[in-house]
Amino acid sequence: MRQCEMCGCWESFYNPIEKHHVFHGRGIRKLAEKYGMTIHICHNCHQGPEGVHNNRELDLSLKRQYQERFEEEGHSREEFRTIFGKSYL
Repeated sequence: MRQCEMCGCWESFYNPIEKHHVFHGRGIRKLAEKYGMTIHICHNCHQGPEGVHNNRELDLSLKRQYQERFEEEGHSREEFRTIFGKSYL
């Protein structure tokens, strides 16, 4: 069984664990995969009323978190902008 990386709940038939691409859009999902910018979260955290796809602040928070991680790994902010189109920091 898998666990949601956001709320910690365990996967169930009614609340499956899904892969969320922190950065998405035309061609961006492949880049998110390449740079490990995905998170496994339950359906409620993913697409529920307060889930990342329906909560702009949560979406931006994840984007900032993953950009910070990218930069901590030795990449520059300019490199991030070149790859993902803009900075969230």
